[in-house]
Amino acid sequence: MQRLLEVLSAELEQLEQAGTAKGAEHVVTGTVPGGEGRAPRYSLAGYPGRAFLRMNSNSYLALGQHDELIRAEEETSRAVGVGPGAVRFISGTYREHVQLEDDLARFHGRESAMVFSSAYATALSVIVPLTTAETALVSDELNHNCIITAMRLTRPVGKFIYRHLDLDHLREQLEAAAASGARRCLVVTDGIFSMRGVHAPLADIQELLAGYRGRFSEGLILIVDDSHGVAAVGDGGRGTEELTGSGPSDILIGTLGKGFGVNGGYVTGPKVLTDYLRQTAMMYIYSNPITPGEAAAASRAVAIVDSAEGRQLLETVRKRADRFRNGLSAAGLETLPGAHPVVPLMVRDTPRTADLVQYLFDNNVLVTGLTFPVVPRGDESIRFQLAADHSEDDVDEVLELLSRRLAD
Repeated sequence: MQRLLEVLSAELEQLEQAGTAKGAEHVVTGTVPGGEGRAPRYSLAGYPGRAFLRMNSNSYLALGQHDELIRAEEETSRAVGVGPGAVRFISGTYREHVQLEDDLARFHGRESAMVFSSAYATALSVIVPLTTAETALVSDELNHNCIITAMRLTRPVGKFIYRHLDLDHLREQLEAAAASGARRCLVVTDGIFSMRGVHAPLADIQELLAGYRGRFSEGLILIVDDSHGVAAVGDGGRGTEELTGSGPSDILIGTLGKGFGVNGGYVTGPKVLTDYLRQTAMMYIYSNPITPGEAAAASRAVAIVDSAEGRQLLETVRKRADRFRNGLSAAGLETLPGAHPVVPLMVRDTPRTADLVQYLFDNNVLVTGLTFPVVPRGDESIRFQLAADHSEDDVDEVLELLSRRLAD
């Protein structure tokens, strides 16, 4: 063990020297309620007397603190306990899991849905079982790590990576996949790319794939991981499909832990697909599901998003993101166009990114700095994530901080 620890210590030191170590985790110890034009603030261990504005949360609609979700989780936990006690196929399936799967299928207009412990587990448990030795995998180069890891776990006939959002290169990769002799082809893309807040042109991708569907005897399947899109974009919160008007993808992966504000992941599609995955998906068969209380809270979240209240929350977060994005541009700072609550500040330099993140922290704002290898060299940025409980004053406060730093 001592020899192993010496090796691990050396590797940790290399990460620190390269500037790629994640750094210490901030521990949230409490919440200061919002009000009077201010979002909630958060207290952190080690920083007494300070309250931080959180602009690095995935809870885009701020549903994690919604009274109805809290009540649903509490009541269910008191009724059946705080944990499932087993994997789904033994005795770990509760009526709340079944109800949530029905709610998600109906929300997305699909025949069936299946809930996992996380969206990461969902991606692994969808892509790996569907990949055979006669399958070609085609993937956008900036897809999320869960897709990259899933592809690494497979042994297909070929793996074909196309340049980010480059449909001409996607066409070339489809030709190569067809020429590989693959009987099945899985094309995988993020809906919203979480580092940049930009979306895949799903309607254009579907149109391109239509010309190749006859080239694969076991089908050409489009898998979209829209974890950052569902309950964040689209007038009704249906994500990138609604945003682009693409219609349904063949297989849709989503999360309950971002826009819906709870925990867990899911896949939606035909019932035969979910029936097959219940028999083959490793992280479904061998891992506990989310708790019944979480499932009950998630069902309430789906209902809220699919209501007038949800549409108002979506409109609010869209306005906040537009205000922040426009404010960055007006201050002469580089950002990327988009319709998503993720708004990147393109810094394009690792030391300067770290400096700006520390400056904002010193001024009680929590943000996420993205540097290599999380993003390619030259794409270093700060990811701001807007939420429905951010006020216009909150947005303007951060813009003023950035403008002041730029002036310095």
